[in-house]
Amino acid sequence: MFEDDDEAALIERIAALEREKSAAAAAQARATALLDAKRRAAEAAAGVPAAKRGKGLASEVALARRDCPNKGGRHLGFARALVHEMPHTLAALECGALSEWRATLIVRESACLSVEHRRVLDEELCAEVTELEGMGDRRIEAAAKKIAYRLDPQAVVDRAAKAAAERTVTCRPAPDTMTYVSALLPVAQGVAVYAALTRAADTTFDDRSRGQVMADTLVERVTGRPADVPVPVAVNLGITDESLFGGDDVPADIAGYGPIPASVGRHLINAAVSDKRSKATLRRLYRHPRSGALVAMESRKRLFPKGLAMFIDLRDDTCRTPYCNAPIRHHDHARPDRDGGPTSALNGLGECEACNYAKEAPGWRVSTSTDEHGRHGATFTTPTGAQYRSTAPPLPGMTVVNLSDLEVRIGIALAAMGHAA
Repeated sequence: MFEDDDEAALIERIAALEREKSAAAAAQARATALLDAKRRAAEAAAGVPAAKRGKGLASEVALARRDCPNKGGRHLGFARALVHEMPHTLAALECGALSEWRATLIVRESACLSVEHRRVLDEELCAEVTELEGMGDRRIEAAAKKIAYRLDPQAVVDRAAKAAAERTVTCRPAPDTMTYVSALLPVAQGVAVYAALTRAADTTFDDRSRGQVMADTLVERVTGRPADVPVPVAVNLGITDESLFGGDDVPADIAGYGPIPASVGRHLINAAVSDKRSKATLRRLYRHPRSGALVAMESRKRLFPKGLAMFIDLRDDTCRTPYCNAPIRHHDHARPDRDGGPTSALNGLGECEACNYAKEAPGWRVSTSTDEHGRHGATFTTPTGAQYRSTAPPLPGMTVVNLSDLEVRIGIALAAMGHAA
């Protein structure tokens, strides 16, 4: 397609495509705002209370954009602000003077202002698009902050005070069986934490690097144990029987983290079994031999709902709404219990809290099925009739074995008490 272009033409093509991306983002914003207006008008005409109008719409927008539902609310808020309150920023986005992210920064920094002040900021910053030339993310953000503070200092201060309530800690996988643990803290506390870790690194002299000392100090102060001592936290690890006994190297899987090398999984199991301070329990998981889908589970409990909840956790791993990777918080009925939906593995779904509530909005439907390979599937239908498919991930390993007409194989799930690789 581009093979005959010279270097100058390729640069121009790249620039033109970037402008088209910005224009497409502006068109998406207009379409999103119009959808919001039409949905709310239709619900108002149907007598839906004002507080419930638009419920679930953010998740619909996220699905349409193949994005996680958490970002759907941002997309919706971004569209409302641009289309209804910030015409100059929208125009700058349409002509390519702003990228979607830089327009998002402007909207975010003006969120604490009244509509009147937001329009003033919009005009001051974006009315002359030539002034935006050469401004990067940090300059755009800083300029918007300065104008916002000048227009309404108290609103900015109140926003900062409110932000402290959003402090949190998150965890996400990193390459090579590592993980990122991030903390969102008020600036004073965040700086204090980092300073304490830095001080520990400056006063420790051994064969560890500075970063290693800081990491070990963080673990020790949070857990109250030395970094090389196991922490009493259960870890659910799934591994095939062949990999467990060294006959195969199919990756194992840690619930909430993802795949890890088989050798690391064997090390975790060996450490848990051989350490008297640790407890390890075995649970057999049965899966389809061709697809790897989890189809049944041996229960060690008499209370079926608790065992079924564990089954769904192991089968689904994360929220089953398409594109959502949030942890499972709710075990939900695809077909609601109030409509006769059974409490079963087929009708059960692992959902995050937000997605569970979103699909309770009028017009949402979820149906479940299993295919010829035993894979559990869920079809989400939104109020507009759009459909999105979600399939449960396979268990570790895909080797076909012959176990009579049952067509199942045995996997191994082990709960190890906090051993690191």
